[in-house]
Amino acid sequence: MRFNIEEYRATIKAAANHIQKQLDARPGVGIILGTGLGKLADEIDVKISLPYDEIPGFPVSTVESHAGRLIYGQLGGKNVLAMQGRFHYYEGYAMHQITLPVRVMYELGIRTLFVSNAGGVLNPHFDRGDIMVLDDHINLLGDNPLIGPNLDEYGPRFPDMSEPYDKELIALAEEVALEQKLNLRKGVYVAVQGPNLETRAEYRFLRAIGADVVGMSTVPEAIVANHMGMKTLAFSVITDECYADALQAVSLEEIIATAAKAEPKLTALMQALIARI
Repeated sequence: MRFNIEEYRATIKAAANHIQKQLDARPGVGIILGTGLGKLADEIDVKISLPYDEIPGFPVSTVESHAGRLIYGQLGGKNVLAMQGRFHYYEGYAMHQITLPVRVMYELGIRTLFVSNAGGVLNPHFDRGDIMVLDDHINLLGDNPLIGPNLDEYGPRFPDMSEPYDKELIALAEEVALEQKLNLRKGVYVAVQGPNLETRAEYRFLRAIGADVVGMSTVPEAIVANHMGMKTLAFSVITDECYADALQAVSLEEIIATAAKAEPKLTALMQALIARI
């Protein structure tokens, strides 16, 4: 979907200005919280909470378990700006809308981005309830947030993606996980359109092309963050098993319940990480 580049620039600036007026300092870290993972916000010493519909140009989150608030405060001794709920391609939003908050975070001075999501596991060596740190991804969304006129002031026309997730942050995450006796997995995340879950044949295909976990988010945000040179770290909480030969039906309620059980582990990990960067 093409868009008016000048209107988009104005929207980014308007949203950033609206938020900036309410902050007492520049946030250093941006956080995007995924399905069933919004309670990390409870650990933030909240100074400001903004509903998305009060921020100029922001879409509104329509998915159950996504609160739809932007939270500013302190976590791990750092000023953070956290999205409690994100936007998805399957909700009908265009890629430039989905990634608008990442552009706004950059305008606010944020150069490090943490992202979380809930995903289905394809790798038989991983288990439901595990946490995986992303070291690469596959984009099967059928679209890209950089299509259309390039925002030259933010990044190049053809950004490099050889390291979509920062190696130093991944190494630090592994170090912290070891200290916390957390069996942190590492692997490849594949993003698909959704909103339906995949068929047995599709799961076989996704595993065959090298994916360890499948989900419906994260990749657009990571692409835009890389376009702007932001250090990016992403985690998947494994909420359901996608083994083609032993596939069982799963509901959103089950996915959210599994995410909630794993959430304390991810919360402790992210808090410690933010304190160390």
